[in-house]
Amino acid sequence: MKMQINGKAVESYSGEFFDIINPATCELIDRVPKGTENDAAMAVEAASSAFSGWASTSPQQRAGILYRAAGIVRQRKDELSVLLTREQGKTLAEAKNEIAGFANVLEYYCGLASSFHGDFVQIPQNGYAFTVKKPLGVCAAIIPWNMPALIMAWKIGPALISGNTLVLKPASNTPLTNLTLASILSEAGLSAGVLNVVTGPGEVVGETLVKSPKVKKISFTGEVGTGKRIAELAAGRMKRVTLELGGSDPMLVCDDANLEDAVAGALRGRFYNCGQTCTAVKRLFVFESVAEELIKKLETGIRNLRLGNGLHEDIDMGPLNNRKQWEYIKQLVRDVEEKDEGRIITGGRVPEGSACSKGYFFEPTLITDVPVESRLLKEEVFGPVLPVVQVKDLEEAIEAANNSCYGLGASIWTKNIDRARIGFEQLNAGIIWLNQHLKVAPEVPFGGTKESGIGRENGPDALSEYLDLKTVMLKT
Repeated sequence: MKMQINGKAVESYSGEFFDIINPATCELIDRVPKGTENDAAMAVEAASSAFSGWASTSPQQRAGILYRAAGIVRQRKDELSVLLTREQGKTLAEAKNEIAGFANVLEYYCGLASSFHGDFVQIPQNGYAFTVKKPLGVCAAIIPWNMPALIMAWKIGPALISGNTLVLKPASNTPLTNLTLASILSEAGLSAGVLNVVTGPGEVVGETLVKSPKVKKISFTGEVGTGKRIAELAAGRMKRVTLELGGSDPMLVCDDANLEDAVAGALRGRFYNCGQTCTAVKRLFVFESVAEELIKKLETGIRNLRLGNGLHEDIDMGPLNNRKQWEYIKQLVRDVEEKDEGRIITGGRVPEGSACSKGYFFEPTLITDVPVESRLLKEEVFGPVLPVVQVKDLEEAIEAANNSCYGLGASIWTKNIDRARIGFEQLNAGIIWLNQHLKVAPEVPFGGTKESGIGRENGPDALSEYLDLKTVMLKT
């Protein structure tokens, strides 16, 4: 795989490269360019040169290209899924779901191709006014390693369909699927320079994109500290930003909830993608009267999860993506043991056995009796560790759930519509689920409150993030 600038692979790259490692085996998969400030600047120039031509095409023409690309992606789903599993670590089933999600998002925005038009208003005694929506210009997207294909679609779908050009910086751990998907878009007819992919360190490539005067908007998904740095840099030029900065999603289980459904939701919501999902269940609050039964069911479900190389069909959970995450999760659980900050019910160890002997594996873990000051409840725990806290009622559950600097997602599990309404009204989160968790459809806006970020992705709302609104006043 090679970096892509001006819509073409950079075959003769003469700079440094970095390795892409399979997290299940620690084996070398490929090497990609370690992009420089100059590489990022070249990509911006290519996007700038391509902007006027792309912006002048009709939305229907743009939709035709994206729709063809989605079709090619569906045809090559198996191949792309294997590549994604090898570089990211998730199970093959999860990878197939993500690749299908990429196609779904592109197709969704194709369906909105005729929707971003202005309004016409008659103004009493002063004539008429109308509004015009225009693309911003060159945009930049910086994406993480946990869901690289899906989040790529969240960025490029609204940006390209609304007439902008884009420079994409993938995560350094998982650029291969992104490069391949960009090639497919080119194959589908995307003009040279409309989409450019530059691999390399965030502090070099990412900062160059944020600082560039030709980049009009930054869309970033990642950790809070980096998001704040981007906001600070962008403010100097009043650039638009969309920042999705992760979360510590609470799951509230009431005493009237269907516990079988709640357990299934917790298992999927916490351990999908080895717990490396922004909207994963990261804190579970359960009413005391049903806590013992719920914990027993969770323990059984967690013990039955099959851990191993995601390329094997019979696996439920793959490894963590990289050594840094692996070391972080190991230390987090060690702290629980050493500081007596909870009781480990199951898991909590690096697994033994040939299937998990070399990769960044960690057992799915259930911890109870977690004190409020624990890091498990304060930090965004990006890994397969589920802390459970007992509460006496809904008021206490909501207070504990809101006791976080994050506000991305939350779920409430109850059969009582009044309890559900209270949860919707009082939980501080950008997306709230009832009797489900984790699902994010392309049709609905996605984003957070507090330190989980600003702006929205997905749904028609995402288009406004990529369009300038101009008002024209007519006196008659």
